[in-house]
Amino acid sequence: MSDAYRWIGKSLQTIHRANWYRSVQSIDSYGGPTVTINGRSLINLASNDYLGLAADPRLVTQVKTAVERYGTGSTGSLLLSGHRPLHRELEQAIAQLKGTEDAIVFSSGYLANLGTITALVNSRDLILSDEYNHSSLRNGAALSGAKTITYAHGDLRDLSAKLAAARAAYRRCLILTDGVFGMDGDVCDLPQLLGLGDRFEAMVMIDEAHSVGVLGRTGAGCAEFFGCQDRPLVQMGTLSKALASLGGYVAGSAELVDFLRNRAASWIYTTGLSLADSAAALGAISLLIQEPERLSQLRQNVQYLIERIDHLLSSKATLLQTKSLNLRRLPSDSAIVCLQVKDATTVLSLAKHLREQGIFAAAVRPPTVPVSRLRLSLMATHTSAHIDQFIYTLSSYLKSV
Repeated sequence: MSDAYRWIGKSLQTIHRANWYRSVQSIDSYGGPTVTINGRSLINLASNDYLGLAADPRLVTQVKTAVERYGTGSTGSLLLSGHRPLHRELEQAIAQLKGTEDAIVFSSGYLANLGTITALVNSRDLILSDEYNHSSLRNGAALSGAKTITYAHGDLRDLSAKLAAARAAYRRCLILTDGVFGMDGDVCDLPQLLGLGDRFEAMVMIDEAHSVGVLGRTGAGCAEFFGCQDRPLVQMGTLSKALASLGGYVAGSAELVDFLRNRAASWIYTTGLSLADSAAALGAISLLIQEPERLSQLRQNVQYLIERIDHLLSSKATLLQTKSLNLRRLPSDSAIVCLQVKDATTVLSLAKHLREQGIFAAAVRPPTVPVSRLRLSLMATHTSAHIDQFIYTLSSYLKSV
């Protein structure tokens, strides 16, 4: 390798030394409450398939039907030759679920954030971004050229002060936030954010990737959960988690959606979402509406897991080990429950022990998060036995420390 590329190997060595190295994990089966990895069946606590729909045979049938009718790919950008009636059906279903005038579907959630942010603001404008926002929000802000100021996570007093100090110097202003923060599980204070938006004449854009299919009476997400569906708001979300497919969307006013169709480069200049993915997402929305018991079961599972974890970590039998590992459960109002530990070595050791005992869970480390943690995500199709097995295995790990 020539000298121009020699730095890559050195950088990889640094990543290894810091215990930050990552590699893919191949799953050999349908992604459900249990999965097969290297021939072993494991309880799956690492999936974002919150409603347990990704392997639903009804969605598989709908996908087959769409492929037989339209083929495997949309074959072009949506403004040229890629648009099919199914795309519009999906947008209308999203808008109905979200309670908005319209919606626009992108080929991924990442593209939805990049395209929307860069369409809404530019170098004459201001962005205020929560420090724990998803990478796609942060990168969209950087690509826009707008002046970007980060505010402390969930700290509305800090956000208000920074708006007061900077807002007057810029043409437009955009407040960016995750709805549910994907590596923590907590939820933004949307009503207060909208209040600040009104006060400082700022748009508010919320990333609902982890809240649709989880929060709200019907699973419509944060806006429904907080009763803010009638407020002006840019609601971005993904089809790849609770909606068991692939893609992203933005829901809002008809004017906003029409504007994005004309100005969002990541929608205009990319191939349209495949018809298979469109059919899967459309079917998942239908099942979310038809089977509200999935939402109820998901919430019961989350509550049961939290109660069992808190009981274990506060018990006299594990208190010493819990303190030595700096182990604590992070606050959560979603289907994501995180156990923070002191360092990357510890979380890797914990995840390895769980895997050996039949539990598949994600060890999340810097730079993805500031402090290492075990990230657990619940599904409606988990049983109490699955959760009990995790608690038993976590307890055995603590006793072995």
